[in-house]
Formats: sequence, structure tokens, C-alpha cells
Amino acid sequence: MVLQNHILPYLIIVLSLSSCCSCSIHDDQSSSSDYNFQDESGYDFRAYPSYFDFIQDDEFDNSSIEFDSKLSSFAKSGRDTATSTAYKTINVHNYGAKGDGHTDDSKAFLNAWKEACSSTSDVNFVVPSGRSYFLKPIRFTGPCKSDIIMQISGTFIASNDRSDYSKDGRHWIVFDSVQNLQVQGGGTIDGNGNIWWQNSCKINKSKPCKDAPTALTFYKCTNLVVKNLKITNAQQIHLSFDKCTNVVASNLVVNAPEKSPNTDGIHVTGTQNIGISSCTIGTGDDCISIVSGSAKIQASGITCGPGHGISIGSLGARNSEDHVSDVVINGAKLSGTTNGVRIKTWQGGSGSASNIKFQNVEMQNVKNPIIIDQNYCDQDGPCKQQLIQIKRLGPGKFYISNKKEFSFIGDNPSSHKWWMSRYFFIRRIPVVSQAIVEQIVSH
Repeated sequence: MVLQNHILPYLIIVLSLSSCCSCSIHDDQSSSSDYNFQDESGYDFRAYPSYFDFIQDDEFDNSSIEFDSKLSSFAKSGRDTATSTAYKTINVHNYGAKGDGHTDDSKAFLNAWKEACSSTSDVNFVVPSGRSYFLKPIRFTGPCKSDIIMQISGTFIASNDRSDYSKDGRHWIVFDSVQNLQVQGGGTIDGNGNIWWQNSCKINKSKPCKDAPTALTFYKCTNLVVKNLKITNAQQIHLSFDKCTNVVASNLVVNAPEKSPNTDGIHVTGTQNIGISSCTIGTGDDCISIVSGSAKIQASGITCGPGHGISIGSLGARNSEDHVSDVVINGAKLSGTTNGVRIKTWQGGSGSASNIKFQNVEMQNVKNPIIIDQNYCDQDGPCKQQLIQIKRLGPGKFYISNKKEFSFIGDNPSSHKWWMSRYFFIRRIPVVSQAIVEQIVSH
């Protein structure tokens, strides 16, 4: 029998956790079947995308994670305003926007965008402060002829009429295929998500499970800067980077109530070369989630909580093949979260999660500090039990800081699952500083 994408010669995950960590470790009699995640993945299993492809070297490879040198000077410049006389200023009020919080300003914004995107001069797209702009689902489409800075100083408010999303139930604001774009300005993007949460099957079990919109999506954008914004009360995910390249996301505040379902803070999917820094995130789901097709990701200066922590995955849903590589989380503070840092994968999937590094992570009141879960299941009914496909799995070892050793033996997948559930979930092991986790297997 041919194995799916042979899994696993070698994994190394480095975790440097603050010694002042105060974590709630679950009782050591727990097993993977009673492991109490909250339901985090939502309903699009690929969007919240098992198995691990392990690094071949004995040392973690930092070289592959440095930002691509092709990141444009536009993205590196970090301009706060477009002051050059070469910039054309486009103010949404000149195109009919009212900013009174209840008049639909969608058409005015689209007309202003059409002018900006067709301009041969670089554009400063102005959304004035002190105003609230009511918007139905809207898509700002490229490619454009010029560089654009969208200066959002006011507040965007989403329509809470679910019938307005009948054509596309997955998105509210989308920037599609725009290059050399900067979105900033100190304003607020308010998803007005309460009506969606009330109708979620995770809040009301009598309701069918349906998708809800992502508040702000960047799709196939290149050389992108998103900074100095507040994104709040999303219908579902707050901010998504989907198939983007060369991204800087910084100084963002993302928040929603702790019980709001599936409200991930920053979601990264199919995106290459992204830096996330100096962000404060507190939602009802993952603060940062990184799923299939993503590579070269750096995150630093992250404050997370409440929420479900920082996650790779889920990966491998519906027997899919998913890959994530070259991820560094360096400097994060997690407080009052369900989970700390984790990798979550579905049974039956294939692919890899490789070259993953968590360091300088401080946790307080975190229920499950470190998780690697190969038996992830987030659906209404039980998940089909499938064998973990491992080729000639040899003896393995697990270390955490004090070098206390745990072993698993042989080719029996159930033994491997037992070992993972008892120790990789860190139920019995105190979390201390300079923790190092290793798993070594051989062909």
C-alpha cells in the first residue's frame, strides 16, 4: 500500500517560554478523546486547515525564513501619509459618501476606488475621521495603474442584514489583486457581528452550521502594508491574507468578545513572506492562525488574549494535502487563552508542517500551553478513525527543558497516538523557561 506523502523523518520545534509562566495544566489522566478544545476551525475546513514533514538538519534553519529581498521599497517605506505633490488625493466625500452611519456608502466608495485605481499618478485615498461609513459587502479590485495609500481615519460599519450577503456569504470588505497598496490611518473596521454570532450553530445548537463573512480580506495582493488600524467585532474571521506575497502587518488592534464563535484575529492562508508585528489581539478564536500554502512567516510583539492562542492549522481536513513551512513566532504574550502555541491536524490528511519555531513566548492562565494534535476534529458528528500513516517509525524521544525523557516505540499507530496525546499536549509537564521540544524518527 502506497503511503500518502511519507510523513516524518524529523521535527524540531523550539519554544523559549518565560519563566514567570503561570499555566493551568490539565489533569494527567486526560486523554486525546477528552481533550477540551473549544471549537475553533469554523466550517471551511480547507480555510482552517496532517502530518508533519520534519527538518533534515539537527539545527533549526533560520536562513529560509528571512524576508524575501524582493519585498518592494513601497512596502518597506512605512509611509504614514502621502505628502508628495505627485500624489493625487481622492476623498470619498467627493464621490457622494455621507458618513452618517446609516446611509449606504458602498457605491460612493466604489466610484472613488474606480478613479483611484485608474489614475496614472499615485493616490492618497482619504476616508476622513469623525465619520462612520455604512458599507454593504464591497470589493476593491485591481490591478491598478498606480500605488495607493488608503487612509482610513473614520469608521467602517458593516451591514447586519444577512440578506445583503446573499451573493457572497464569506466576505465583507475585499481587496482583490491589488499591488503596492498601503491601508492605514488609525480608523476602525467594525464587522457588526452580533447577528452572525447569535445565528451560529456554536451558540445556538438548533441553528444549521453556515459560513459567515470575514471582515477584511486581502486576496492575491502583492507588496502590501496594513497598519495602524482597529478591526473589531468581525462576523467571523477579522483579517485574512489569502494568497498574498510580501506583506507587512503592524500596529493592529483586533478584538471581539471571548464567546464570539470562529472570530480568528489574523488568518494567513496561501501567503508567502509576511511579517506581523506589534499587534494586540483578543477574540473568540485563534489570535493568529496559519494554514495551508503559507511560508516565510514572522510574527513578533504579539499580545494575545482572550482567544485560542497561536495555531498552525488545522491541516489535512477531508484527507487533503496541506503544507506550512518556515514560521517564526518570536516574542508573544498570551494571557487567559484556551491554548498557547500549537499545531493541529486532521486524521487522514497528508503534507507537512516544517521549520516551525516558537520562542520568547510568555504565558499566563493558559490552559493548554503547547499542543501538537494529530487527531483534531471539529465537526458536529464524530470524525472517522483513520490510522496515522507513518513509514517504519523508529523509537522516538521527547524533551522539554529539564531533559526529562519520554519514549514511544515501534510502528503501531495507536502507540504513537497514545504518546502524542499524553505528552505532546503537555498535560503533565510544567512549562518552564528555555523549553526545547524534539521528536526524532527515522526511515
